[in-house]
Amino acid sequence: MINKKTTLATVCALTVSSTSIANDTLTHGIAYNGFTGIFHTPSAAVIDKGDIDIGYSNQLEIRGKYTDGHNFTFSAGLFEGLEVSGRVTSSSMHDNLFRASSDGQIRDLSFNAKYQIPFIPKDWFSVAVGAKDIGGAANNYEAFYAVASKQLWDFRFSAGVGVSETLTEQLDGAFAAVEYQPFNWLSVLAEHDAEAFNLGARITLPKEWLYDIATVSFNSRFYSNTELANDDTYWGVNISMPLSDEAQDNYQNLKPAPQPITATLLPKSSNQRTTATLAAPKNLTEESVSRPVSTEPVKILTATKQTQEVSAAQNNNQQIHSLKSSLINDGFENIRVGISESKQIIVEFENSVFNRNEIDALGLVLGRITESFATGNNEFIVRLAKQDIPLLQVNGYLDNYRRFIDENITPDLIVSTQFSDKNAVGVKWAGNTQSSRPYFVPRLSLTPSLASTYATEFGVYDHSLALQADLHMPLWYGAGINVTGQVNVANTENFEPGKVFQNSRQKSGIKRAIVYQTFALPFNIYNQTQFGLYQDYFDFIGLTNETVWQSPEGRHKLKAKLGYFEYKDYNTDKRDYSIYSYRYLWAEKDVSFHITAGQFWNKDNGYKLETKFWFGDANIAVSYSNTSIEKVGIGFSIPLTPRKDMSAGNWQVKGTNSWSHNVQTRIGDSHNALDFGSATTPISSINIDKNFLNQDRMSSSYVYAHLARLKEAFETYK
Repeated sequence: MINKKTTLATVCALTVSSTSIANDTLTHGIAYNGFTGIFHTPSAAVIDKGDIDIGYSNQLEIRGKYTDGHNFTFSAGLFEGLEVSGRVTSSSMHDNLFRASSDGQIRDLSFNAKYQIPFIPKDWFSVAVGAKDIGGAANNYEAFYAVASKQLWDFRFSAGVGVSETLTEQLDGAFAAVEYQPFNWLSVLAEHDAEAFNLGARITLPKEWLYDIATVSFNSRFYSNTELANDDTYWGVNISMPLSDEAQDNYQNLKPAPQPITATLLPKSSNQRTTATLAAPKNLTEESVSRPVSTEPVKILTATKQTQEVSAAQNNNQQIHSLKSSLINDGFENIRVGISESKQIIVEFENSVFNRNEIDALGLVLGRITESFATGNNEFIVRLAKQDIPLLQVNGYLDNYRRFIDENITPDLIVSTQFSDKNAVGVKWAGNTQSSRPYFVPRLSLTPSLASTYATEFGVYDHSLALQADLHMPLWYGAGINVTGQVNVANTENFEPGKVFQNSRQKSGIKRAIVYQTFALPFNIYNQTQFGLYQDYFDFIGLTNETVWQSPEGRHKLKAKLGYFEYKDYNTDKRDYSIYSYRYLWAEKDVSFHITAGQFWNKDNGYKLETKFWFGDANIAVSYSNTSIEKVGIGFSIPLTPRKDMSAGNWQVKGTNSWSHNVQTRIGDSHNALDFGSATTPISSINIDKNFLNQDRMSSSYVYAHLARLKEAFETYK
């Protein structure tokens, strides 16, 4: 008790004697429950959009008591004002709870959510509502609450009311808290959690101290007047970081473009033109320009003017060759650069180096055009394809795009998923053929392959890890082969042969070997057929077909995926699946909504709902499925490769552009038995969304919403 009093007195002396530092916004911590708050109580603050927090604390709440144990939390800010978190609570790390020696232990997986009410002025106060331990078969920590917070100087005051069935009576009634932050690195914390008064402190290591990678904080609850704890002192540590550095909010806001001129269209010779809005762009290739009629007689070109025209033609020839050379050095493939009789600059290319996001490739190519054509107001047409399948076309004018690069003014671009050759007459190409064809070039992608379980009766976390290698070789238009193999590298005991999870162990050997053919059909329809061996599903030979339709602006998408499988060695097991899905893309907010229904791989019929929140090239997804059982889950997908990969010459080695991991739990049942197979379909390393549609982001609406990244990509890689 003497040590606790000494610690309390020391912290109070520091805070009283310190010079008050008024921060614009106080830092916020993560409570032991997983939500933003103090120790047991929430505040109305939420995790910033795109940030994640991984935490550990040693306070265990079990059967109406607080004791030493393990809390693991994962929290994320999904949207403005919305945070979700998962929590694993356990008495021990690896004890088998089915044994008599482990009687009285607990191991629980739960989910929390909190939403900050919008439209309340920031200088008034903040209000949030939330719930912890949502769903699940055993709701050991279920509670619902509403809380309001107000920041004054270096203080944040919070008060709220909750309803809880927990035996500790935590959040069951009125609660309140005060946070005092005299320094950027120190916060003093006090709360009444509806059952007891708690006091402690939090020390935060700023991001700048850790090379701007993450923020690390340590907290300790060193005093409590509760009679439910074996010890008053508990502690925790949290690591917070942005999920992606390329999140949309990280880019500088663009300046608005000048207002459109609607009265009179000026001649192109004046280097001025009308401005089209992004919402309803005007077709630049069909722009009509009124020219004044000359009353002077036509004069024969002088020798000087003829010389000037010849010089201009030579200059254009040098410029297109210089541009093509730059794009080759950047590592692009299937490059064609030309200029038409009407001085349109035409660039066609394929991207195999910016595999995390095709928009980086577009940004670099568009910037290279302004570099090679430093003067003039030529129209440019840029066409992006993959294995000769047309994907995206961008039209614009040089003067307008230079203003975007130099002055950060919103560019006037026309983005379309349809290629148009209109007005491209008499094109003079730099060189006779495309350079660096993508075909018959081996491309090796390395990625982890992970099977895992959380909060089971056998352990807090069990896993089987393998190193997976995907060998992909394009052969011709839309076609190629893909062979996937892996080597098992690490397993926990429960995934070893003869143990409880042995059937889900990652095995060494060939997982899949397939050939595929993709077609681009009219009306934005894509079709892909695959045939081959699927050994990750018990040695099946399978045939799959995927058909995708996407609306012209990319907001709506329909997909049908069908598969038929036969067991390779015996004609005893046949599988087929047929699933149909719809997706809506809210590109401005980087959110997509998915609904999938039909018959899944394990012959379970039903549907799955999923929402993906994108942050740059990473996303967090929350899902609900209802087939043979009901499940909810949260997962993430991150790139495990540099933003720009090595150029492909005779071969290419890279990481994966999207590695996914998720945690799910059963709901609506009286038990929480593990489920490895419901609402699933066989996974291939090759599919339309991932390999041709930029992870479902190949659309004009996505480009318009991320124009700032075009400029940043050019400035980063020029």
